[in-house]
Amino acid sequence: MLAYRHAFHAGNHADVLKHTVLALVLEHMNQKDKGWRYVDTHAGAGGYSLEGEYARKRGEFEQGIARLLGRDDLPAPLAALVALVQAFNGGPAKTVTQYPGSPAIAQMLMRPQDQLRLFEMHPTDHKILASYLGEMPGVEVKMADGYAALKSTLPPPTRRGVVLIDPSYEIKTDYARTLAALREALERFADAVVVIWLPQLQLIEAAQLPQRLKATADSAGKKGWLHAQLTVAQADERGFGMLGSSVFVANPPHTLFTALQPVLPCLVQALGQFDGARSALDRSAKS
Repeated sequence: MLAYRHAFHAGNHADVLKHTVLALVLEHMNQKDKGWRYVDTHAGAGGYSLEGEYARKRGEFEQGIARLLGRDDLPAPLAALVALVQAFNGGPAKTVTQYPGSPAIAQMLMRPQDQLRLFEMHPTDHKILASYLGEMPGVEVKMADGYAALKSTLPPPTRRGVVLIDPSYEIKTDYARTLAALREALERFADAVVVIWLPQLQLIEAAQLPQRLKATADSAGKKGWLHAQLTVAQADERGFGMLGSSVFVANPPHTLFTALQPVLPCLVQALGQFDGARSALDRSAKS
């Protein structure tokens, strides 16, 4: 949706969960020398100011990444995410002024043999992303529909690839298009690791999509699925608002489930905004 700007939400609880999972997936891919291709269907601007008007308007990062800074008791995956955020800001610090988007996380973890294919439709965010990463070796930035781009990017020549599907879901067609994109990705490249971010909302589409993704991964993927859920907030008095989010992974690395087990309870403790904050982690029998 062209009106959507992720800068309002940069560094919030959903980003923390999403980027922790993404970093774990890419670090696992780096265990082999053979290159990988990362495809980001909704890449955004690549990085966001936490001191700017958008981020300050809601201050969501204060209930997200800010709560992890300066802690020495974090599980290794969260400590690694904090280190990436600090590196994006130029070095260790207890406060940060910039937050990296998914393309920046991927770029910090990529090697010379790896590739990034980044798609963004918002003209302003595309311009920022292109100026930041567009000239880097192995990186292509396009102002194009990321869902449609799967046809041209999968399978990668090395047969090793990660797809991140992270729409705003502000238009309900994103739910159907995300499901269709998972199906197409796995039909084109059954070994693809597909990471999908999902909002936790009191909408029928939001409630149904995880089950539909699981069924698709079971039928079309080779290594099953993993689903990590984090609930941090309550609905408002009208029953609206984002209660939390989840990350669904088709063909998850075999190390991911174990790596996330200490992460989710820690995020509940650190980011929970009410007594009922909770998490869940489940996977298919094939995972």
